[in-house]
Amino acid sequence: MRSKFIVAAPICILALGLAGCGGSTGGAGSNATSDLDCSSPETFCVGLVTDGGKVDDKSFNQAAWGGVQRARDTLGAHVRYIETTDAKDYTANIKQFTDQKYDAVVTVGFLMTDPTAAAAAQNPGTKFIGVDEMIDTEKVKSPNLTGLTFPADQAGYAVGYLAGLLTKTGKIGAINGLEIPPVQKYFKGYEAGAKASNPNVQVVGVYHPASGQPFNDPVWGAGEAKKQLAQGVDVIFGIGSNTGNGALNEVAKSSDAGTTRFCIGVDVDQWSTLPEARPCMVTSAEKLIADGVAELLGQAEDGTMKSGNFMGKTGISQFHDFDSKIPAEVKTKVEQVVKKLADGSLQTNVVL
Repeated sequence: MRSKFIVAAPICILALGLAGCGGSTGGAGSNATSDLDCSSPETFCVGLVTDGGKVDDKSFNQAAWGGVQRARDTLGAHVRYIETTDAKDYTANIKQFTDQKYDAVVTVGFLMTDPTAAAAAQNPGTKFIGVDEMIDTEKVKSPNLTGLTFPADQAGYAVGYLAGLLTKTGKIGAINGLEIPPVQKYFKGYEAGAKASNPNVQVVGVYHPASGQPFNDPVWGAGEAKKQLAQGVDVIFGIGSNTGNGALNEVAKSSDAGTTRFCIGVDVDQWSTLPEARPCMVTSAEKLIADGVAELLGQAEDGTMKSGNFMGKTGISQFHDFDSKIPAEVKTKVEQVVKKLADGSLQTNVVL
């Protein structure tokens, strides 16, 4: 099956946490309570549960919520979200929506794979979409469960190829969230792409320790970025939601940001969502999460959503203010790599 890979246009994400967006700003983030009768066939109710992060994380969760908001706008759906603050609350947070007979529940993140599968088995009348959750179709047979996955290694490869051509010190880095397959795909792809364009490049990567909130720890991300910069790393890829954001912001604060030190965003076009990192941000490795979520919710609403796994698209964002600063030959080489990834003639050879 051919992977889907594109050069992405900027994504405009609506402001979150406003009443008009159907959002919540609370710590636990539960705003699932509603007077609306979601059991009514005339009403299409969609709930989203984040994984250990805020819905306005300017990255992964925010992109998924953007897809749900599209369902509100295009399908007239009633939408709500719950922000998870502790992994032990996954099941209870999902249950808030199923107890109210929501038609569809979107869960966000690899760590929610098992709780989502269990909830789908217990609630056959609700459609479940698991973002970055690979469904083991040999073991999980729920017809109401679809995993939305992405070839993140391809997006990582493309930005790594660029980083290998941009580095002057011969050292590039990555600040990663938890060491789980979706994050590993990004990083291993990044490493492979950099080695392809610059065989002598040194790639430095660090994963967040398993304790705490690995995807919502910008202080740790910033600290690790500072270490890498001190080691001579001049391009840093921030992988892992708000943790990665901390790393990007640290690079942006350096005096050489945008001239000899650069950063790369993740999941969405972070030029739009993380403007404070613009001084260093040459591009972002994107999963087109909002597109995938919106498409699957449309299928859930009209009854055509299939169980199993649905492959979403990935891409790299535009270069924005760096477009005129990146040498033409570098842009041409990166464009060629993107095309080859899209048509399947180039493989990343990333194996987990």
